[in-house]
Amino acid sequence: MKKFLSLILAGTLALSLAACGGGGNTAEQSTEAAGGGESYIIATDTAFAPFEFTDANNEFVGIDVDLMNAIAEDQGFTVEWRSLGFDAAMAAVESGQADGCIAGASITDKRKETYDFSEAYYDSYVCVAVAENSDIAGFEDLKGQKVAAKTGTMGAECAESLKDQYGYEITYFDQSDMMYQDVVTGNTVACFEDQPVMAYNCQQGNGLKIVADQKDDYSTPYGFVVLKGQNAELLEKFNAGLKSLKDSGKYDEIVAKYTGTN
Repeated sequence: MKKFLSLILAGTLALSLAACGGGGNTAEQSTEAAGGGESYIIATDTAFAPFEFTDANNEFVGIDVDLMNAIAEDQGFTVEWRSLGFDAAMAAVESGQADGCIAGASITDKRKETYDFSEAYYDSYVCVAVAENSDIAGFEDLKGQKVAAKTGTMGAECAESLKDQYGYEITYFDQSDMMYQDVVTGNTVACFEDQPVMAYNCQQGNGLKIVADQKDDYSTPYGFVVLKGQNAELLEKFNAGLKSLKDSGKYDEIVAKYTGTN
């Protein structure tokens, strides 16, 4: 299914990327490294706080954004951001219209068939959240209900794997904020999401609460993505920059800035 979606999206990315070339959205502006250097187009999600999102000042921020910008500065290259949504960002890499993607992409064997990954930069797992006033307390309460998942994500894979066991239907969304709102309004009764993302958004008052998780089967690290066999130099720079940031303590500062922990 993801492969099919990627093929469809690839055909429209040229127009999307061209539209992103303007300077109106900070998510689409360049981050200049000291002394210039190589320039890379980096695709990302649009709303996946605390990893990438637009803050109250309309600045594109988050763990992924700050981390990539810091690595670019450390390694002496330029980042040209393309905020496309997760599935479109991965498709942009696959079609060659972006050099890499950082968008909370879980490192999986299936994805390794198409992409090369960096060293892991964050560990995550899938959780299930419901509206704050919901009586749903776990997977067993989802029978006969509709749940929400974000297309192309580990949360969607988790939801699909448990669908027959717990007897629910799945509604798919391209953006996390739209998925959350669908649960709050009651069109779906629960959503599957990465735990650190959901925990952050619950703290920000998105109207949801976490009621279950899948640590054993859906505990996966995040990695920076390039097309398989392509952009090896960029991948090496990311890994070298990540190590440098961890050694200096800058990595911990970035994570703590958005989560309060490291």
